[in-house]
Amino acid sequence: MHKTLVILVVGLSPALVGPHTPHLQRLAGRGGLRPLTTVTPAVTCTVQSTLLTGLPPSGHGAVANGWYFRDLAEVMLWKQPNQLVAGEKVWEAGKARDPGFTCAKMFWWYNMYAGADWSATPRPMYPADGRKIPDHYTFPPELHDELDAKLGPFPLFRFWGPMADIASSEWIARATLHVMETRDPTLTLTYLPHLDYNLQRLGPDLGHPRLRQDLREIDALCGLLIDAAEASGRRVVVVSEYGITPVRDAIHINRALRAAGLLSVRAEEHGRETLDAGASQAFAVADHQIAHVYVRDPARIAEMAALVSGLDGVEAVWDAEAKRAHGLDHPRSGELVAISRADRWFSYYYWLDEAKAPDFARTVDIHRKPGYDPVELFVDPALRWPKLQTGWKLARRKLGQRQLLDVISPTATGLVRGSHGRPTDDPEHGPLVISSEPEMMKSGAVNALDFKALVLNHVFS
Repeated sequence: MHKTLVILVVGLSPALVGPHTPHLQRLAGRGGLRPLTTVTPAVTCTVQSTLLTGLPPSGHGAVANGWYFRDLAEVMLWKQPNQLVAGEKVWEAGKARDPGFTCAKMFWWYNMYAGADWSATPRPMYPADGRKIPDHYTFPPELHDELDAKLGPFPLFRFWGPMADIASSEWIARATLHVMETRDPTLTLTYLPHLDYNLQRLGPDLGHPRLRQDLREIDALCGLLIDAAEASGRRVVVVSEYGITPVRDAIHINRALRAAGLLSVRAEEHGRETLDAGASQAFAVADHQIAHVYVRDPARIAEMAALVSGLDGVEAVWDAEAKRAHGLDHPRSGELVAISRADRWFSYYYWLDEAKAPDFARTVDIHRKPGYDPVELFVDPALRWPKLQTGWKLARRKLGQRQLLDVISPTATGLVRGSHGRPTDDPEHGPLVISSEPEMMKSGAVNALDFKALVLNHVFS
């Protein structure tokens, strides 16, 4: 067996590999770089599940970053148990070929109870007083304290939200190095999210100096990992899940369904509204540039398709036949799947009066929101002295006082300049695969369905 390191660099595209990424460029020159033909939706949980199983969403079931759990009448995103993903995973295939095969899975999604030999994933603690305490979950459990002792607590608030930056990727990279040095796994999978933040905040135009700096920062971390891999005789694969396209604003699909009398809400304390999915005739789980539209009455599916197709910014609406053709015909999918145009994305917003927005709308809360919200990457531009206000709220929390961290603005959708989910029109701006082994990189694009086999070839060829 050949020990192999797989580095997932979120948002990396062929167009971004160049003078600002010397380590990645050198790896590509020594081995090979190919575009990755990815699946739809091109979002984190779906693509990672395909990369690790070799199955389309219809096979593994991760139809988005979250979906409507019909048996619970509840939308849930960013769940972590690996039991949600069907199919044989790459580490299971490796062990079947050789019982001595081992795998470390560092921060790839659906990481809990995955069966990998070593793993770590974000897992904050939520005490009863309303706080969110940064933390991570590991297997085996003793790895948690080992990583904390070496690296300090996992920087959760710099992994997602307005403060997200290179710190979380650096922590993950150094945790990966530690596991490689102390456990020496056959296959190491690591996940570096840094590029994703400003590609969504600013768009993918390299004319922006901050993006050039981001590329240099992530390339330095990749260089650290590549050098360590080469020093220990490992082969190296770099992959990304999707490319980012420039966008100009959101499509408020749920507001359109609400205005048509199809989406139901429940009035909460102080007149705020929450989505009542179980009582709705139709609603959408928005996830970047795709939205699963759940329709209660099958007889009204064609009516809903016509309504959604007519919304400004919608490029396509897939019915049962189209979902089957695109590998998205799974019971978890919506009766319809809407795809935005390249320059738009879907919001989850369902309220028609800003005064009735739920309290979590102005916070970073990836689990309560019934859809993805990229505005969480921005501080509300209307706030005066935002750092001072945030610090004051956090200080009051530490004193045991309940305090809502309402520092983002659900009205500021125009701030978002990059998104993903639909396949990119130009492969140069889509995802990629880089390998240290030139003989492994055939001409033409790599299909995401073949990535699992490609990784196993690196190990066993």
